[in-house]
Amino acid sequence: MTVLAPPSTPTPSVASPTPTGPAVAAEVPALLPTVGASESVPLVGGRRARFVHLDTAASAPALTRVANHVSDVLPFYASVHRGAGYLSQLCTGLYEQARVTVGRAVGARADDVVVFTRNTTDALNLLSAAVPGEVVVLDVEHHANLLPWRSPSPGHGVRVVPSGSTLGETEAALAAELARRPAALLAVTGASNVTGEVPDLPRLVRLAHAHGARIAVDAAQLLPHRGFDLAGLGADYVAFSGHKLYAPFGAGALVGRRDWLDEAEPHLAGGGAVRQVTTTGTEWASSPERHEGGTPAVLGALALAEALRTLEATGPGRIRAHEASLHRRLVDGLRLRGIEPLRIWPDAADVVGVVSFTVPGFRSALVASYLSAEHGIGVRDGRFCAHPLLARLGVDDGAVRASLGVANSSADVDRLLGALDLLVAEGPRWTYTADGCRPLPDDRELPAWAAVTGLQALGTASTPCAPSNTPAAGADR
Repeated sequence: MTVLAPPSTPTPSVASPTPTGPAVAAEVPALLPTVGASESVPLVGGRRARFVHLDTAASAPALTRVANHVSDVLPFYASVHRGAGYLSQLCTGLYEQARVTVGRAVGARADDVVVFTRNTTDALNLLSAAVPGEVVVLDVEHHANLLPWRSPSPGHGVRVVPSGSTLGETEAALAAELARRPAALLAVTGASNVTGEVPDLPRLVRLAHAHGARIAVDAAQLLPHRGFDLAGLGADYVAFSGHKLYAPFGAGALVGRRDWLDEAEPHLAGGGAVRQVTTTGTEWASSPERHEGGTPAVLGALALAEALRTLEATGPGRIRAHEASLHRRLVDGLRLRGIEPLRIWPDAADVVGVVSFTVPGFRSALVASYLSAEHGIGVRDGRFCAHPLLARLGVDDGAVRASLGVANSSADVDRLLGALDLLVAEGPRWTYTADGCRPLPDDRELPAWAAVTGLQALGTASTPCAPSNTPAAGADR
Protein backbone atom coordinates (compact mmCIF):
# COMPACT_ATOMS: atom_id res chain seq x y z
CA MET A 1 0.00 0.00 0.00
CA THR A 2 1.32 3.42 -0.92
CA VAL A 3 1.15 6.15 1.68
CA LEU A 4 1.72 9.83 1.12
CA ALA A 5 4.34 11.91 2.90
CA PRO A 6 3.13 14.36 5.54
CA PRO A 7 1.58 17.44 3.95
CA SER A 8 4.08 20.29 3.77
CA THR A 9 1.50 22.96 4.67
CA PRO A 10 -0.93 21.58 7.22
CA THR A 11 -4.28 23.25 7.66
CA PRO A 12 -4.99 24.63 11.16
CA SER A 13 -8.01 22.42 11.77
CA VAL A 14 -9.75 19.44 10.24
CA ALA A 15 -13.26 19.47 8.80
CA SER A 16 -15.65 16.61 9.46
CA PRO A 17 -15.70 14.37 6.37
CA THR A 18 -19.13 13.92 4.84
CA PRO A 19 -20.15 10.26 4.49
CA THR A 20 -21.36 9.20 1.07
CA GLY A 21 -24.49 7.18 0.34
CA PRO A 22 -28.25 7.67 0.60
CA ALA A 23 -29.86 10.50 2.55
CA VAL A 24 -28.54 10.63 6.10
CA ALA A 25 -31.02 9.76 8.87
CA ALA A 26 -32.21 12.29 11.42
CA GLU A 27 -29.70 13.82 13.78
CA VAL A 28 -29.28 12.07 17.13
CA PRO A 29 -27.78 14.20 19.91
CA ALA A 30 -25.79 12.87 22.86
CA LEU A 31 -28.03 11.59 25.65
CA LEU A 32 -25.97 12.52 28.72
CA PRO A 33 -23.10 14.99 29.27
CA THR A 34 -19.65 13.62 30.02
CA VAL A 35 -16.39 15.21 31.08
CA GLY A 36 -14.31 16.23 28.07
CA ALA A 37 -17.10 15.76 25.52
CA SER A 38 -16.18 18.99 23.71
CA GLU A 39 -12.40 18.62 24.01
CA SER A 40 -10.28 18.99 20.90
CA VAL A 41 -7.15 16.91 20.36
CA PRO A 42 -4.07 17.52 18.22
CA LEU A 43 -3.73 15.77 14.87
CA VAL A 44 -0.58 15.14 12.91
CA GLY A 45 0.61 18.11 10.90
CA GLY A 46 -0.45 20.70 13.44
CA ARG A 47 -4.21 20.43 13.01
CA ARG A 48 -6.85 19.92 15.70
CA ALA A 49 -10.30 18.32 15.84
CA ARG A 50 -13.03 17.62 18.39
CA PHE A 51 -12.27 14.23 19.86
CA VAL A 52 -14.75 11.50 18.95
CA HIS A 53 -14.83 8.86 21.70
CA LEU A 54 -15.85 5.54 20.12
CA ASP A 55 -14.08 3.32 22.62
CA THR A 56 -16.57 3.17 25.49
CA ALA A 57 -16.46 -0.64 25.48
CA ALA A 58 -12.90 -0.33 26.79
CA SER A 59 -13.39 2.61 29.15
CA ALA A 60 -16.19 5.14 29.13
CA PRO A 61 -15.69 8.84 29.92
CA ALA A 62 -16.94 10.06 33.27
CA LEU A 63 -20.50 11.30 33.42
CA THR A 64 -20.54 14.96 34.42
CA ARG A 65 -22.79 14.12 37.35
CA VAL A 66 -20.34 11.47 38.52
CA ALA A 67 -17.36 13.84 38.34
CA ASN A 68 -19.32 16.55 40.16
CA HIS A 69 -20.31 14.09 42.88
CA VAL A 70 -16.68 13.07 43.41
CA SER A 71 -15.65 16.74 43.52
CA ASP A 72 -18.32 17.43 46.14
CA VAL A 73 -17.09 14.56 48.32
CA LEU A 74 -13.34 15.19 48.00
CA PRO A 75 -13.14 17.94 50.64
CA PHE A 76 -14.70 15.48 53.10
CA TYR A 77 -12.64 12.43 52.14
CA ALA A 78 -11.28 10.37 55.05
CA SER A 79 -10.79 6.78 56.19
CA VAL A 80 -13.80 4.53 56.56
CA HIS A 81 -15.13 2.10 59.20
CA ARG A 82 -12.92 2.83 62.19
CA GLY A 83 -12.41 6.58 62.35
CA ALA A 84 -14.21 8.52 65.09
CA GLY A 85 -13.88 11.90 63.39
CA TYR A 86 -16.73 13.58 61.57
CA LEU A 87 -15.20 13.05 58.12
CA SER A 88 -14.56 9.36 58.76
CA GLN A 89 -18.08 8.89 60.02
CA LEU A 90 -19.47 10.70 56.98
CA CYS A 91 -17.37 8.71 54.48
CA THR A 92 -18.25 5.44 56.20
CA GLY A 93 -21.92 6.24 55.83
CA LEU A 94 -21.50 7.26 52.20
CA TYR A 95 -19.48 4.15 51.39
CA GLU A 96 -22.00 1.76 52.93
CA GLN A 97 -24.90 3.63 51.33
CA ALA A 98 -23.12 3.21 47.99
CA ARG A 99 -23.14 -0.54 48.64
CA VAL A 100 -26.91 -0.41 49.14
CA THR A 101 -27.38 1.70 46.01
CA VAL A 102 -25.28 -0.63 43.85
CA GLY A 103 -27.11 -3.71 45.11
CA ARG A 104 -30.51 -2.16 44.50
CA ALA A 105 -29.51 -0.96 41.01
CA VAL A 106 -28.64 -4.50 39.86
CA GLY A 107 -31.59 -6.20 41.53
CA ALA A 108 -29.78 -7.86 44.41
CA ARG A 109 -31.85 -10.07 46.71
CA ALA A 110 -32.13 -9.26 50.42
CA ASP A 111 -29.56 -11.91 51.35
CA ASP A 112 -27.13 -11.19 48.50
CA VAL A 113 -23.77 -9.55 49.19
CA VAL A 114 -22.16 -6.62 47.36
CA VAL A 115 -18.36 -6.77 47.34
CA PHE A 116 -16.52 -3.78 45.93
CA THR A 117 -13.61 -4.78 43.69
CA ARG A 118 -11.27 -3.00 41.30
CA ASN A 119 -13.07 -4.09 38.13
CA THR A 120 -14.79 -7.05 36.46
CA THR A 121 -11.56 -9.02 36.21
CA ASP A 122 -10.96 -8.61 39.93
CA ALA A 123 -14.56 -9.57 40.70
CA LEU A 124 -14.40 -12.78 38.68
CA ASN A 125 -11.02 -13.70 40.16
CA LEU A 126 -12.60 -13.29 43.58
CA LEU A 127 -15.48 -15.55 42.63
CA SER A 128 -13.13 -18.12 41.08
CA ALA A 129 -11.53 -18.78 44.47
CA ALA A 130 -14.96 -19.41 45.97
CA VAL A 131 -16.41 -21.86 43.43
CA PRO A 132 -16.53 -25.37 44.94
CA GLY A 133 -16.09 -27.24 41.69
CA GLU A 134 -15.68 -26.93 37.94
CA VAL A 135 -16.79 -24.02 35.78
CA VAL A 136 -18.25 -24.23 32.27
CA VAL A 137 -17.77 -21.34 29.83
CA LEU A 138 -18.07 -20.70 26.10
CA ASP A 139 -15.13 -19.97 23.82
CA VAL A 140 -16.58 -16.52 23.03
CA GLU A 141 -15.68 -15.10 26.43
CA HIS A 142 -13.49 -12.16 27.29
CA HIS A 143 -10.30 -13.32 29.01
CA ALA A 144 -11.69 -11.94 32.29
CA ASN A 145 -14.33 -14.68 32.13
CA LEU A 146 -11.98 -17.36 30.88
CA LEU A 147 -8.61 -17.16 32.62
CA PRO A 148 -9.69 -16.85 36.30
CA TRP A 149 -11.37 -20.25 36.28
CA ARG A 150 -8.23 -22.19 35.31
CA SER A 151 -7.01 -24.23 38.25
CA PRO A 152 -4.62 -27.17 38.69
CA SER A 153 -6.67 -28.47 41.65
CA PRO A 154 -8.53 -31.75 41.03
CA GLY A 155 -12.26 -31.17 40.66
CA HIS A 156 -11.75 -27.50 39.84
CA GLY A 157 -10.81 -25.62 36.68
CA VAL A 158 -12.64 -24.66 33.52
CA ARG A 159 -14.33 -26.60 30.72
CA VAL A 160 -14.55 -24.54 27.54
CA VAL A 161 -17.46 -25.32 25.21
CA PRO A 162 -17.19 -24.33 21.53
CA SER A 163 -19.97 -21.99 20.53
CA GLY A 164 -22.42 -23.11 17.87
CA SER A 165 -23.25 -21.17 14.73
CA THR A 166 -26.58 -20.12 16.26
CA LEU A 167 -27.79 -19.36 19.76
CA GLY A 168 -29.88 -22.52 19.66
CA GLU A 169 -26.88 -24.68 18.79
CA THR A 170 -24.83 -22.96 21.47
CA GLU A 171 -27.43 -23.59 24.18
CA ALA A 172 -27.63 -27.24 23.09
CA ALA A 173 -23.84 -27.58 23.35
CA LEU A 174 -23.90 -26.13 26.89
CA ALA A 175 -26.75 -28.44 27.89
CA ALA A 176 -24.85 -31.45 26.60
CA GLU A 177 -21.71 -30.50 28.50
CA LEU A 178 -23.56 -29.89 31.76
CA ALA A 179 -25.36 -33.21 31.35
CA ARG A 180 -22.11 -35.04 30.54
CA ARG A 181 -20.53 -34.07 33.85
CA PRO A 182 -21.94 -31.85 36.59
CA ALA A 183 -20.41 -28.43 37.11
CA ALA A 184 -20.64 -25.96 39.97
CA LEU A 185 -20.98 -22.87 37.82
CA LEU A 186 -21.87 -21.71 34.32
CA ALA A 187 -20.15 -18.37 33.62
CA VAL A 188 -21.45 -16.40 30.64
CA THR A 189 -21.05 -13.02 29.03
CA GLY A 190 -23.99 -10.66 29.29
CA ALA A 191 -23.00 -9.02 26.00
CA SER A 192 -20.01 -9.75 23.78
CA ASN A 193 -17.26 -7.16 24.00
CA VAL A 194 -16.43 -7.93 20.35
CA THR A 195 -19.81 -8.01 18.61
CA GLY A 196 -22.21 -6.61 21.19
CA GLU A 197 -24.49 -9.65 20.87
CA VAL A 198 -26.59 -10.53 23.90
CA PRO A 199 -27.29 -14.23 24.57
CA ASP A 200 -30.68 -15.37 25.83
CA LEU A 201 -29.84 -14.99 29.52
CA PRO A 202 -33.20 -16.23 30.91
CA ARG A 203 -32.78 -19.47 28.95
CA LEU A 204 -29.18 -19.87 30.15
CA VAL A 205 -30.25 -19.33 33.78
CA ARG A 206 -32.89 -22.03 33.47
CA LEU A 207 -30.40 -24.31 31.72
CA ALA A 208 -27.78 -23.96 34.45
CA HIS A 209 -30.22 -24.45 37.30
CA ALA A 210 -31.82 -27.46 35.60
CA HIS A 211 -28.40 -29.16 35.72
CA GLY A 212 -27.66 -28.19 39.32
CA ALA A 213 -25.20 -25.40 38.49
CA ARG A 214 -25.18 -21.77 39.51
CA ILE A 215 -24.72 -19.05 36.90
CA ALA A 216 -22.52 -15.94 36.92
CA VAL A 217 -22.94 -13.15 34.38
CA ASP A 218 -20.05 -10.99 33.22
CA ALA A 219 -22.10 -7.80 32.79
CA ALA A 220 -19.22 -5.46 31.99
CA GLN A 221 -20.68 -4.72 28.55
CA LEU A 222 -24.35 -5.40 29.30
CA LEU A 223 -24.98 -3.22 32.35
CA PRO A 224 -24.16 0.18 30.80
CA HIS A 225 -26.58 -0.50 27.92
CA ARG A 226 -29.38 -2.61 29.37
CA GLY A 227 -29.25 -2.50 33.14
CA PHE A 228 -29.46 -5.75 35.09
CA ASP A 229 -31.91 -7.46 37.44
CA LEU A 230 -30.22 -10.22 39.40
CA ALA A 231 -33.34 -11.36 41.25
CA GLY A 232 -35.68 -10.94 38.28
CA LEU A 233 -33.38 -12.92 36.03
CA GLY A 234 -32.72 -15.54 38.68
CA ALA A 235 -28.96 -15.42 38.17
CA ASP A 236 -26.65 -16.15 41.08
CA TYR A 237 -23.79 -13.67 40.53
CA VAL A 238 -23.08 -10.60 38.45
CA ALA A 239 -19.74 -8.83 37.96
CA PHE A 240 -19.14 -5.40 36.44
CA SER A 241 -16.74 -2.43 36.22
CA GLY A 242 -17.26 1.22 37.10
CA HIS A 243 -15.00 2.38 34.28
CA LYS A 244 -17.45 0.98 31.73
CA LEU A 245 -20.36 2.62 33.54
CA TYR A 246 -19.05 6.18 33.10
CA ALA A 247 -17.41 6.07 36.54
CA PRO A 248 -13.66 5.62 35.88
CA PHE A 249 -12.56 5.98 39.49
CA GLY A 250 -11.15 2.51 40.19
CA ALA A 251 -14.05 0.41 41.47
CA GLY A 252 -16.18 -2.49 40.28
CA ALA A 253 -18.34 -5.01 42.07
CA LEU A 254 -19.30 -8.63 42.52
CA VAL A 255 -22.90 -9.10 43.63
CA GLY A 256 -24.53 -12.40 44.49
CA ARG A 257 -25.11 -15.25 46.86
CA ARG A 258 -23.31 -15.11 50.17
CA ASP A 259 -22.60 -18.74 51.09
CA TRP A 260 -19.73 -19.44 48.68
CA LEU A 261 -18.13 -16.09 49.45
CA ASP A 262 -18.31 -16.61 53.20
CA GLU A 263 -16.59 -19.99 52.85
CA ALA A 264 -13.82 -18.76 50.55
CA GLU A 265 -10.37 -17.61 51.58
CA PRO A 266 -10.19 -13.80 51.79
CA HIS A 267 -9.52 -12.25 48.41
CA LEU A 268 -6.99 -9.86 49.94
CA ALA A 269 -5.73 -10.65 53.43
CA GLY A 270 -5.31 -7.58 55.56
CA GLY A 271 -6.86 -5.12 57.96
CA GLY A 272 -10.61 -4.75 57.72
CA ALA A 273 -11.11 -8.36 56.60
CA VAL A 274 -10.80 -9.77 60.11
CA ARG A 275 -12.64 -10.06 63.41
CA GLN A 276 -9.66 -11.10 65.52
CA VAL A 277 -5.94 -11.62 64.93
CA THR A 278 -3.40 -13.27 67.19
CA THR A 279 0.22 -14.12 66.50
CA THR A 280 -0.81 -17.65 65.59
CA GLY A 281 -4.24 -17.35 63.96
CA THR A 282 -6.94 -15.24 62.36
CA GLU A 283 -10.70 -15.13 62.61
CA TRP A 284 -11.94 -13.74 59.30
CA ALA A 285 -14.99 -11.54 58.93
CA SER A 286 -17.94 -12.58 56.80
CA SER A 287 -18.61 -11.02 53.39
CA PRO A 288 -18.32 -8.33 52.15
CA GLU A 289 -15.62 -7.22 54.63
CA ARG A 290 -13.95 -10.64 54.27
CA HIS A 291 -12.92 -9.74 50.71
CA GLU A 292 -12.25 -6.02 51.10
CA GLY A 293 -8.97 -6.05 53.02
CA GLY A 294 -7.12 -2.77 53.31
CA THR A 295 -8.44 0.71 52.66
CA PRO A 296 -11.08 0.50 49.92
CA ALA A 297 -11.47 2.75 46.88
CA VAL A 298 -14.04 4.91 48.62
CA LEU A 299 -14.33 7.50 45.85
CA GLY A 300 -14.58 4.73 43.26
CA ALA A 301 -17.48 3.12 45.11
CA LEU A 302 -19.27 6.47 45.42
CA ALA A 303 -18.71 7.18 41.72
CA LEU A 304 -20.05 3.76 40.76
CA ALA A 305 -23.20 4.30 42.81
CA GLU A 306 -23.75 7.77 41.34
CA ALA A 307 -23.33 6.44 37.79
CA LEU A 308 -25.93 3.75 38.41
CA ARG A 309 -28.30 6.33 39.92
CA THR A 310 -27.85 8.57 36.88
CA LEU A 311 -28.42 5.80 34.35
CA GLU A 312 -31.46 4.60 36.25
CA ALA A 313 -32.92 8.12 36.33
CA THR A 314 -32.28 8.50 32.61
CA GLY A 315 -34.25 5.33 31.95
CA PRO A 316 -33.12 2.04 30.39
CA GLY A 317 -35.66 2.52 27.59
CA ARG A 318 -34.25 5.89 26.58
CA ILE A 319 -30.69 4.59 26.71
CA ARG A 320 -31.59 1.56 24.62
CA ALA A 321 -33.44 3.63 21.98
CA HIS A 322 -30.60 6.16 21.75
CA GLU A 323 -27.92 3.54 21.26
CA ALA A 324 -30.07 1.46 18.90
CA SER A 325 -30.43 4.46 16.60
CA LEU A 326 -26.69 5.07 16.55
CA HIS A 327 -25.91 1.38 16.16
CA ARG A 328 -28.24 1.10 13.18
CA ARG A 329 -26.70 4.21 11.60
CA LEU A 330 -23.21 2.79 12.01
CA VAL A 331 -23.96 -0.74 10.83
CA ASP A 332 -25.97 0.48 7.82
CA GLY A 333 -23.20 2.93 6.96
CA LEU A 334 -20.52 0.24 7.11
CA ARG A 335 -22.55 -2.12 4.94
CA LEU A 336 -23.08 0.59 2.33
CA ARG A 337 -19.28 0.68 2.12
CA GLY A 338 -18.95 -3.09 1.74
CA ILE A 339 -17.80 -3.60 5.33
CA GLU A 340 -19.66 -6.34 7.20
CA PRO A 341 -19.53 -6.19 11.02
CA LEU A 342 -18.38 -9.32 12.81
CA ARG A 343 -21.10 -11.55 14.24
CA ILE A 344 -21.09 -14.73 16.35
CA TRP A 345 -24.75 -15.72 16.10
CA PRO A 346 -26.89 -14.42 13.20
CA ASP A 347 -30.01 -15.22 15.24
CA ALA A 348 -29.04 -13.00 18.19
CA ALA A 349 -31.95 -10.56 18.36
CA ASP A 350 -30.41 -8.12 20.84
CA VAL A 351 -27.15 -6.26 20.24
CA VAL A 352 -25.63 -3.46 22.31
CA GLY A 353 -23.61 -0.61 20.82
CA VAL A 354 -20.42 -2.53 20.03
CA VAL A 355 -19.39 -2.99 16.38
CA SER A 356 -16.18 -4.70 15.22
CA PHE A 357 -15.05 -4.85 11.61
CA THR A 358 -12.11 -5.03 9.24
CA VAL A 359 -11.44 -2.73 6.29
CA PRO A 360 -10.36 -4.71 3.20
CA GLY A 361 -6.81 -3.88 2.17
CA PHE A 362 -5.81 -2.21 5.44
CA ARG A 363 -4.38 -3.63 8.63
CA SER A 364 -6.61 -2.91 11.59
CA ALA A 365 -3.74 -1.33 13.51
CA LEU A 366 -3.23 1.12 10.66
CA VAL A 367 -6.95 1.92 10.45
CA ALA A 368 -7.11 2.74 14.16
CA SER A 369 -3.90 4.79 14.08
CA TYR A 370 -5.08 6.69 10.99
CA LEU A 371 -8.46 7.48 12.57
CA SER A 372 -6.72 8.86 15.63
CA ALA A 373 -3.80 10.71 14.02
CA GLU A 374 -5.64 12.25 11.05
CA HIS A 375 -9.23 12.58 12.32
CA GLY A 376 -9.23 12.63 16.11
CA ILE A 377 -11.39 9.51 16.38
CA GLY A 378 -10.67 7.04 19.18
CA VAL A 379 -11.46 3.39 18.44
CA ARG A 380 -9.81 0.16 19.52
CA ASP A 381 -7.97 -2.41 17.44
CA GLY A 382 -6.58 -5.85 18.18
CA ARG A 383 -8.14 -9.00 19.56
CA PHE A 384 -9.97 -7.32 22.46
CA CYS A 385 -8.90 -9.87 25.10
CA ALA A 386 -11.00 -12.46 23.29
CA HIS A 387 -8.39 -14.43 21.37
CA PRO A 388 -10.36 -17.69 20.99
CA LEU A 389 -13.36 -15.77 19.64
CA LEU A 390 -11.31 -13.78 17.13
CA ALA A 391 -9.74 -17.04 15.96
CA ARG A 392 -13.22 -18.53 15.45
CA LEU A 393 -14.21 -15.46 13.45
CA GLY A 394 -11.11 -15.81 11.26
CA VAL A 395 -9.50 -12.50 12.21
CA ASP A 396 -6.41 -13.59 14.12
CA ASP A 397 -4.66 -10.39 13.02
CA GLY A 398 -7.26 -8.32 14.83
CA ALA A 399 -10.13 -6.03 13.96
CA VAL A 400 -11.29 -2.47 14.57
CA ARG A 401 -13.95 -1.88 17.24
CA ALA A 402 -16.19 1.18 17.46
CA SER A 403 -18.31 1.25 20.60
CA LEU A 404 -21.17 3.61 21.37
CA GLY A 405 -22.63 5.02 24.54
CA VAL A 406 -24.80 7.72 26.06
CA ALA A 407 -22.28 10.46 25.21
CA ASN A 408 -22.24 9.71 21.47
CA SER A 409 -24.22 11.43 18.74
CA SER A 410 -25.01 10.86 15.08
CA ALA A 411 -22.24 13.37 14.28
CA ASP A 412 -19.74 10.96 15.86
CA VAL A 413 -20.90 8.11 13.65
CA ASP A 414 -20.79 10.31 10.56
CA ARG A 415 -17.24 11.41 11.40
CA LEU A 416 -16.15 7.78 11.49
CA LEU A 417 -17.88 6.84 8.24
CA GLY A 418 -16.49 9.90 6.45
CA ALA A 419 -12.97 9.15 7.65
CA LEU A 420 -13.28 5.58 6.37
CA ASP A 421 -14.43 6.93 3.00
CA LEU A 422 -11.27 9.02 2.76
CA LEU A 423 -9.09 6.10 3.81
CA VAL A 424 -10.48 3.78 1.15
CA ALA A 425 -10.48 6.44 -1.57
CA GLU A 426 -7.11 8.07 -0.92
CA GLY A 427 -5.23 6.06 1.67
CA PRO A 428 -3.55 7.74 4.64
CA ARG A 429 -2.08 11.20 4.07
CA TRP A 430 0.59 10.62 6.70
CA THR A 431 3.30 8.00 6.99
CA TYR A 432 3.12 5.27 9.63
CA THR A 433 5.42 2.72 11.21
CA ALA A 434 5.82 -0.58 9.37
CA ASP A 435 3.31 -2.28 11.67
CA GLY A 436 0.84 0.56 11.15
CA CYS A 437 0.55 1.28 14.84
CA ARG A 438 1.92 4.82 15.00
CA PRO A 439 2.23 7.90 12.80
CA LEU A 440 5.80 8.62 11.78
CA PRO A 441 6.74 11.20 12.83
CA ASP A 442 4.18 11.68 15.58
CA ASP A 443 4.21 15.44 16.03
CA ARG A 444 1.05 15.69 18.14
CA GLU A 445 1.70 17.93 21.12
CA LEU A 446 0.96 16.94 24.69
CA PRO A 447 -1.23 18.99 27.05
CA ALA A 448 0.79 21.56 28.97
CA TRP A 449 0.00 19.86 32.29
CA ALA A 450 1.60 16.60 31.10
CA ALA A 451 5.05 18.13 31.63
CA VAL A 452 4.58 17.83 35.38
CA THR A 453 4.48 14.04 35.02
CA GLY A 454 7.69 13.84 33.00
CA LEU A 455 5.83 12.44 29.98
CA GLN A 456 7.56 13.51 26.78
CA ALA A 457 5.66 11.58 24.09
CA LEU A 458 2.48 9.59 23.56
CA GLY A 459 2.68 5.97 24.72
CA THR A 460 5.64 4.68 26.73
CA ALA A 461 9.17 3.70 25.87
CA SER A 462 8.73 0.20 27.30
CA THR A 463 5.68 -0.55 25.14
CA PRO A 464 6.09 1.55 22.01
CA CYS A 465 3.31 -0.19 20.11
CA ALA A 466 1.84 -3.62 20.80
CA PRO A 467 0.82 -5.31 17.53
CA SER A 468 -2.71 -6.65 17.41
CA ASN A 469 -1.46 -10.22 17.62
CA THR A 470 0.58 -9.61 20.75
CA PRO A 471 -0.97 -11.67 23.57
CA ALA A 472 -0.95 -8.73 25.98
CA ALA A 473 -2.67 -6.36 23.57
CA GLY A 474 -6.23 -5.28 24.18
CA ALA A 475 -6.81 -5.64 27.95
CA ASP A 476 -9.96 -3.71 28.78
CA ARG A 477 -11.67 -5.26 31.80
